[in-house]
Amino acid sequence: MRRFSQRNSLVTLSDINITPLLDLAFVLLIIFVITTPLLEQGLNLQLPSGVGHPEKEQLTKKDIRTVEVSPQGYYMLDRRKMPLGQIAEQLARDYAGNKNLLVFIRADENGRYKLVADILDQCEKIGIVRISLRTDPQPH
Repeated sequence: MRRFSQRNSLVTLSDINITPLLDLAFVLLIIFVITTPLLEQGLNLQLPSGVGHPEKEQLTKKDIRTVEVSPQGYYMLDRRKMPLGQIAEQLARDYAGNKNLLVFIRADENGRYKLVADILDQCEKIGIVRISLRTDPQPH
């Protein structure tokens, strides 16, 4: 009978060790679980309280653009940070292709009113009349 130590050294192993592969998969899963909510969140804003009225018509996602205004003075269009001029250009292109466009404006209740007024002015220049100033439906 042959002993284990006497086996030929050229014999290849037919088993694949998948433990490192599973470790890598679990690490990637944990990273994606942690980072996904951070990517989906827009600006952390304190919206002013208000009572909203339900929309009378059905809107689709392609009809809505969301502009967020931070208290520090920067803007985000659909979760992408960009300057006001670039937002105006993008809204103008979107409005030219979709006259049913609705712009949601989310601004912090403690932010400067001028920042919101600038967005409203840009929308007026473009011709967008469907604008919704978003509020927090439940008072703090």
